[in-house]
Amino acid sequence: MKLTTMTQVTIDGVMQGNGGASDEDRRNGFERGGWARGKGDDETRTFITQTYQRAEAFLFGRRTYELFAGSWGSIDQTHPIGVALNEAPKYVASTTLTAPRWKDTTVLRGDLAAAVSELKARPGGELQVHGSGALTRWLLENDLVDEMTLIVIPVILGQGARLFPETGPDLALDLVESRVDSKGVTIQVYRPAGRPRYATA
Repeated sequence: MKLTTMTQVTIDGVMQGNGGASDEDRRNGFERGGWARGKGDDETRTFITQTYQRAEAFLFGRRTYELFAGSWGSIDQTHPIGVALNEAPKYVASTTLTAPRWKDTTVLRGDLAAAVSELKARPGGELQVHGSGALTRWLLENDLVDEMTLIVIPVILGQGARLFPETGPDLALDLVESRVDSKGVTIQVYRPAGRPRYATA
């Protein structure tokens, strides 16, 4: 399977609390939640829905898994995203989750790199990661991401956890696809391309 990630971020790189009210994720005094809600036009919403629908399986960090399980997994779903999430196998990278409440969930413990590599070696479509910032960073650092989609919402939040920290490993990206919708939301699809090249003296 191809491992792909999809993350909604602000212009200043914040990914925290994108979809819900401010009480969804209030770590570190965050109080500006729901900044992505209602953004994007019908074309962007269709793109997001179709992305979920083509997933062979989903991989989550624990925080995102519990958020999704409490919403998409809590009731019978008729929305196409909910149907896709409920019907596909789900994997969670966690050392503390012992009793997953969402059907078809497997907790990955132990050697995470080996477990993810084993999943990627299986035939099929996409192993998708949605949100899950810490997991996405770890996967990129360990060269396990095949394709990364950033949905950039035209807002500067000024607070909140960012997808990429101020210091960390470097990575070059090749642009695969780029589009801007009628509301200014951009969708950028990248493939990792090794380390960047820097100017020399």
